[in-house]
Amino acid sequence: MSLKPYSRILVFFLLGFVIYFLDISMNYDEESKDIYVSDQELDGLFAAWNSRVGRPPNEQEIYNIVNDYIEEEILYREALRLGLDQNDRIIKRRLAQKISFLKQESNREAPKTNQLLAFYETNKNKYFVPTTYSFTHYYFAQSLDAKPKALVALKNLKNQEAKIEAEPFVLGKNFNEYSLGEIEQAFGASFLRAFEDPSLNEWIGPFSSSYGEHLLYINNKKAGYLPEFDAIEVLIRQDFAIQEQEQRLSDYIDSVKAEYKVIINPNYQL
Repeated sequence: MSLKPYSRILVFFLLGFVIYFLDISMNYDEESKDIYVSDQELDGLFAAWNSRVGRPPNEQEIYNIVNDYIEEEILYREALRLGLDQNDRIIKRRLAQKISFLKQESNREAPKTNQLLAFYETNKNKYFVPTTYSFTHYYFAQSLDAKPKALVALKNLKNQEAKIEAEPFVLGKNFNEYSLGEIEQAFGASFLRAFEDPSLNEWIGPFSSSYGEHLLYINNKKAGYLPEFDAIEVLIRQDFAIQEQEQRLSDYIDSVKAEYKVIINPNYQL
């Protein structure tokens, strides 16, 4: 169903809703019993429905959408009237998040290329792609005879004997292009010793991990590198925008912080 802009607004009147379109300021009186539903608000309500459902709302759904909005507005105003917003951490956090978002998004301008280049130069370490390793392994669960079993298996592998008595590993057998950080996360810090100037394309070990002993066959080492600016400009733009948003919020907080007085019990003990 295709809706002309607000051509079906009369549905609301027929169903018992009287919506007053008044020329009022943004800071409306919370004590007023008038509920002004602007064109922009209706646009947002119907666009949100369309985005969620994948089609415009029908007449009954229009009624329900606006009804829900009006009921929510009534409950909101009544809650304010009763002071239910006071000392509520959830409401405080939500309002803080909202003003943070507004301040971060205000006065956004597209960055110039020289700004992005300067940001890239300052943050090169952030974009460095670390060295990665591809390897397979045999695993021997932590026990008193784990290392002896691994040494026997290593001898068999070097002699090209097929029988290897290893155990299944929870994370699998093959690992493709893992950085040292990812390897440490998967196996523990002690396992990194295996990747200190490792021999490629041969079985080496055993090496201890958080789980037990391992024999390794490292088949590829891809050296780390810094991507050129042009290759990651989209990512740099995103990161620059995030930094700018955070800076705008920080500047706003600093500008108003002096207006507030913080009082903390000097005798408080944790």
